[in-house]
Amino acid sequence: MKHAALYALTTAVALGLTSVTPPTTHAAGFAEDATASLLLRNFYFNRDFRDPGAQSKAEEWAQGFILRAESGYTPGPAGFGLDLYAATGVKLDSADARAGTGLLPNAFSNEGPGSYGNAMIAAKARISATTLKLGHHIPSIPIAQASDIRLLPQTYTGVSLATAEIDHLDIQAGQLREVNYRASTNRQDIDATLGGSSDRFNYLGGTYTFAQSDTTLGLWRGELDDVYAQNLFNLIQRYKTDNWQLGANLAWFDTRDHGKQPLNIDHQMKSLMLSASTGPHTLRLGYQHSDGDTAFPYLRENNPYIANYVQILDFARADQKSWQVRYDLDFAAYGLTGLKGLVRYVRGNNIDMGAAARGKEWERDIDFTYTVQSGTFKNLSLQWRNAMVRSDVIRNLDENRLIVSYTLPLL
Repeated sequence: MKHAALYALTTAVALGLTSVTPPTTHAAGFAEDATASLLLRNFYFNRDFRDPGAQSKAEEWAQGFILRAESGYTPGPAGFGLDLYAATGVKLDSADARAGTGLLPNAFSNEGPGSYGNAMIAAKARISATTLKLGHHIPSIPIAQASDIRLLPQTYTGVSLATAEIDHLDIQAGQLREVNYRASTNRQDIDATLGGSSDRFNYLGGTYTFAQSDTTLGLWRGELDDVYAQNLFNLIQRYKTDNWQLGANLAWFDTRDHGKQPLNIDHQMKSLMLSASTGPHTLRLGYQHSDGDTAFPYLRENNPYIANYVQILDFARADQKSWQVRYDLDFAAYGLTGLKGLVRYVRGNNIDMGAAARGKEWERDIDFTYTVQSGTFKNLSLQWRNAMVRSDVIRNLDENRLIVSYTLPLL
């Protein structure tokens, strides 16, 4: 589906849905519903490369400041508003021999500038339960999930339309035009993980929830113009008993090359995550098959909507199969309110390495977060993330991340 047809369909759906629900007057106003906050994020990153190489480790420390301000909507049947985003990253410690952690705009042998940042604005309009937004975006839909796993988040410019006029049905469509990567001050064309770039990523899709059975179906299509076209089918099932909460999340992606760039993509990704929770305990089991002659394509630096995308690896190489076991614990049940942790192990094999036959790799993660519950530093968060990777494809490595976050409400 070309992007012109995509937007024709989007417009028709939106007009049809808004016509079945009479416009409502929003009670509050532009200033009355406004919110603003400043996120302070202190990030220490250490990656120790276990194999010999030019760089023995990547180690940096930085401070981030992330301002988010959102207005309400003007009163009346049609409401209008503005959103503001501004972020700055400041280098606290780095060196040419240790650069390249992704916290700062630099690379090995060049520690880069002492600070960087960007600012963006978005205009928005709302009629009933339909919202149109133009400008700054941090998308969080299954076909495009912006990353926020370093100092500053990944951001985009574009236009989006979201409507929820029919009970249990959410529909979203949009076009992303430029990206500002996590450690960059520049807006640029959108890259794919396999190579190729474009100034247009079009998407259309949505979810429908069957309330009685607690089942959610999702259908999505995304097109990185002249690079790849991707369809996603998603099934989420939840089941609750007196003592247990069970869940299953199945995602199936079908991706093909699109347009003028000769990438020759023919890929199917199967992803399944099962979960079982009781009290403070949650056990998860994941399976993933990256079925194709290429790796699974997605937008560069995005968080792909697959089971085995973890701290370092995505287990999405050509023909790779992988399994995950994960255990989460909420320590509040043992008197340590605010402390949560997880351990996770993922193992992948059958990687197509061409003449080198088949490869394998594994990752083990430990993640603990403590959030202060009261007092002067309420909501101050301290997180430790530890990972170990052993792989036939990339260098072996051990990694530690220490993150201190505090959100200061301004409005």
